[in-house]
Amino acid sequence: TIHKSLVATLSKTGEVSPLAQTQTHHSFEGRDVIRETTFKEYLKDPASESGHAEHHKTYDLWEKSTNFDKPVYDWKMAIDLNACTGCGACIVACSAENNIPVVGKDEVRRRREMHWIRIDRYYSYENAGKKAEEVEKNGTVTKEKEIAKLEDLDNVTVVHQPMLCQHCDHAPCETVCPVLATVHSSEGLNQMAYNRCVGTRYCANNCPYKVRRFNWFNYWNDSRFDNYLNNEHTQLVLNPDVTTRFRGVMEKCSMCVQRIQAGKLKAKIEKRPLTDGEVKMACQQTCSANAIIFGNANDPNSELSKALKSERTYYVLQELNVQPGIGYQVKVRNTIETELGA
Repeated sequence: TIHKSLVATLSKTGEVSPLAQTQTHHSFEGRDVIRETTFKEYLKDPASESGHAEHHKTYDLWEKSTNFDKPVYDWKMAIDLNACTGCGACIVACSAENNIPVVGKDEVRRRREMHWIRIDRYYSYENAGKKAEEVEKNGTVTKEKEIAKLEDLDNVTVVHQPMLCQHCDHAPCETVCPVLATVHSSEGLNQMAYNRCVGTRYCANNCPYKVRRFNWFNYWNDSRFDNYLNNEHTQLVLNPDVTTRFRGVMEKCSMCVQRIQAGKLKAKIEKRPLTDGEVKMACQQTCSANAIIFGNANDPNSELSKALKSERTYYVLQELNVQPGIGYQVKVRNTIETELGA
């Protein structure tokens, strides 16, 4: 045989290696961030957990006017929680595409992470010792620090949720910026003007999704960081279509606007309209599970429009009326043992 069995022994060294994670940097407790249901409940009512049956009175920040032409594009995204496996490939692709600094574990532990997209983990737990009437219909999202206290760990389930800038139509970050460094485009994108930003960080404080990042250093010119680019050869790894940000400015997901512009320019040169699916974001292109759909919401026949019309679609923190541009699809679990065996 080619493979030989190896015997290894482990011994305690007494050293401690601290771990770094981003989900605990902010609190989402008590908020309806993740939604899941069982296959049985889904068959009864597909919209039972998506909130489609709920009706909330909403208010606009300004009066809607009909005296303007509807833009051709309205860029949105849909993410299927059933498909996402939490592999993290989208994070790597986003960092490579958008020249995002790699700051290292120590900086992440200081809450100075820079990646534009993160994968949040949520646990749900049904206590087998409780009576049936005491257990909620679909289980409850459990705090990660409480998992270790549970006795029956076989009943713990996990769901992964990619979280990035939601490109809200009523973006709370835009209303607090004193220098208008973050504005809304005519195509539905929340955009940053880096050379206008003065680093007040009001936008990060006012973002309910906590997806804005602040440049604490000039990461590209600081030898303390792994991605220090000190010569013309190492700088070849940068994407020339994306500017590198400097110390003291905010940054966040741009919906790969450079790819959108490149796709529109190519279609213009070829004298044709931009086709559905022609523009793909870096995270979407890399996702092996096809959990991410990106497209034009103004096109009723686009794959994105069809996904957003699904009865499983819901919007995170919709009750805040920020009108996010990313729709998530409810996680559906098959808990029927006979069907699982089939």
